[in-house]
Amino acid sequence: MKDHLGFSLIELLLSVVIIGMLSGLSLPVYESFARRNDLDVATLSVVNAIRRSETYARAVQGDSIWGIRFQSSAVILFKGATYASRDANFDESIDVPDSVTVSGLSEVQFAKLTAAPNTTGTVTFTSTTNDTRTLTLNAKGMVDY
Repeated sequence: MKDHLGFSLIELLLSVVIIGMLSGLSLPVYESFARRNDLDVATLSVVNAIRRSETYARAVQGDSIWGIRFQSSAVILFKGATYASRDANFDESIDVPDSVTVSGLSEVQFAKLTAAPNTTGTVTFTSTTNDTRTLTLNAKGMVDY
């Protein structure tokens, strides 16, 4: 008599069920991780854009004031005294993921040479998992997050 090597149908079904359960349990954890990652990436990207805008203003690049405009789906670094009167050829857009909402300041301009902001305040980033990150801009242009 020969020994039959292999898996029975019950063993195969049990393996498929266990893999399915593990996958189902790990999806919410992955979603939460992805949302927090989107929030962190958006926050750091905006901090870098603010610092770049300050650097451009301090260096008097293009002999102009530079600023940042906060919108719901993007943050825009612009050249000009206001967003409405900007030179759109120099716009740098940072997309904000759909899972993150932006609230707080709407626009900040940095003065030539000193890079002093025209306003201070906070910008809050909130993810769909209710995690938040807050950026605070002080009168000297320092960004705390």
